[in-house]
Amino acid sequence: MGKFTEESKQLLDLIGGKSNIAAVSHCVTRMRFALNDPAKADIKGIEKIKGVKGTFTQAGQFQVIIGQEVQEFYNDFVAVAGVEGVSKDQVKKAAKKNQNLLQQIMSSIAEIFAPIIPALVVGGLILGFRNVIGEIDFGNGTIVSQSQFWAGVHSFLWLIGEAIFHMLPVGICWSITKKMGTTQILGIVLGCTLVSGQLLNAYGVAGAAADAIPKWDFGFAQVNMIGYQAQVIPAILAGFCLVFLEKFFTKICPKVISMIVVPFFSLVLAVMASHFILGPIGWKIGSWISAGVHAGLTSSVNWLFAGVFGMFYAPLVITGLHHMTNAIDTQLVADFGGTILWPMIALSNIAQGSAVLGMIFLQKKNTKTQEVSIPACISCYLGVTEPAMFGVNLKYGFPFFSAMIGSCIAAIISVGSGVMANSIGVGGIPGILSIQTRYMLIFAICMLVAIIVPFVLTVVVGKKRLTTEDIYGESEDEETEEVIKVADVDLTTVVAGKVIPLEQVEDEVFSKKLMGDGIAIIPDEEVVHAPADGVIAVTMDDSRHAIGMKLDKGGEVLIHVGIDTVQMNGAGFEYLVEKNQAVKAGQPLLKFSKKEIAAAGKSDTVVCVVM
Repeated sequence: MGKFTEESKQLLDLIGGKSNIAAVSHCVTRMRFALNDPAKADIKGIEKIKGVKGTFTQAGQFQVIIGQEVQEFYNDFVAVAGVEGVSKDQVKKAAKKNQNLLQQIMSSIAEIFAPIIPALVVGGLILGFRNVIGEIDFGNGTIVSQSQFWAGVHSFLWLIGEAIFHMLPVGICWSITKKMGTTQILGIVLGCTLVSGQLLNAYGVAGAAADAIPKWDFGFAQVNMIGYQAQVIPAILAGFCLVFLEKFFTKICPKVISMIVVPFFSLVLAVMASHFILGPIGWKIGSWISAGVHAGLTSSVNWLFAGVFGMFYAPLVITGLHHMTNAIDTQLVADFGGTILWPMIALSNIAQGSAVLGMIFLQKKNTKTQEVSIPACISCYLGVTEPAMFGVNLKYGFPFFSAMIGSCIAAIISVGSGVMANSIGVGGIPGILSIQTRYMLIFAICMLVAIIVPFVLTVVVGKKRLTTEDIYGESEDEETEEVIKVADVDLTTVVAGKVIPLEQVEDEVFSKKLMGDGIAIIPDEEVVHAPADGVIAVTMDDSRHAIGMKLDKGGEVLIHVGIDTVQMNGAGFEYLVEKNQAVKAGQPLLKFSKKEIAAAGKSDTVVCVVM
């Protein structure tokens, strides 16, 4: 009979029994459950079990905090429950079923775009700057038209801008194959076929005559050779098609010929499906949307259309189909001497930037998020929304919807007042220079609405929705003592770096001091040392990201390197001591790689807690 057999029986009963457990695993301090029905878990009862220090739910996982004895508790629990433990990644995968459809969609989009965000931020700033110097008429022409130097800069920067945005399908296909665990180089090749120079550029399709579009002629059938530059939906469909085909052929193909058969048939069929079926479907969807926009703008209830378009233009940007509006704007200018549609687009962009501005205000002490939010906000106000949406607003959800509401209200005012632009301009704050003179004042009011409403909604909702770690992160402004002692243990000797309060750690188990009091350190070095004499009591052989000590003077200390670094499965971590080994104060215990932790998208904050 194990030490925690009785407690395990209680936990099994209160969690809803064996039938309610889809998967279970553990990390250095807590047990992680994916439950079939989370509502069956008796949280109050579980938290009363001896040895349980608390519970919380995160990303669909129900987590029970045990402490340094979690390994022993876990072993007794799986024995009592008659279940097999799985890896933390499998628990994470199983837990996704506890998320609603919208959460799953947003999560999938975020996971696909997360590796691409740095490029989007760079591209947003570049295109925003090009808009300012190349499209705004300051009275005597644009900056580019007045200076050969700036004309050269404008031309050169497009080399980078085109690579990032026009070639976006390459990054999307690569990211999908990386996320799904299939061959990444095949994803890159597939993406390249969507933007090949052999194809008619996506931006030129709307203005091209039918007989001017190049075709593949197979004798019995002809297929348009159309590119999908900057298109998201065709790239996502193509990427997942490739993943499905590769997994299918891997499953049915004998291993002796799989090296040849699997990549060949997977890639060729995926490219055929992308250009013959999936791509045209995406364009068809775009055509339907374009027709609807034109009908709405010319109807007697254009104010209603304005509200709908203002609300849903930002989600349209996610699909990449917003490029179709350029053709509509051009036609509106020809028919009516201006466009009512484009001002709404500019207002939508401003609204998304204002939601990011709200997040900047809420997270002003979180230096890590500012690195993404500030450039994203700037580029958004200059007319490029992708960094703001994918880097900030979609990540948290509520800022995106706050921006949609602000855009909706501003669009209704704009269309209701007949605001018209001379032509397409900078889709952000400088866009007011493209508005016809008689409408500039009312458009300025619309801009204020698009700034104030999303900002206020984001701040109000964010104060309720954001966690302490979301708001503070790794603050550089917080005053801390140079030497912090907890239970007479100088925890600052664990690793050299900047000490921050435990409350600012991006993990509620530590920030709420459920494991005990302590500190966190943003490390300057990559070696963890013993804070006092003692014995190594806890090690994590699979992840090696944490270590526990029993001190000779009494008490226990837990040292946890990074936030969610358990998901790295030991990559970048190395134990320098063994379990049950006696150690002296200052002795090196654990080595870690800041570079590998950063590459995994994790924080390297070292948490030191006296249990």
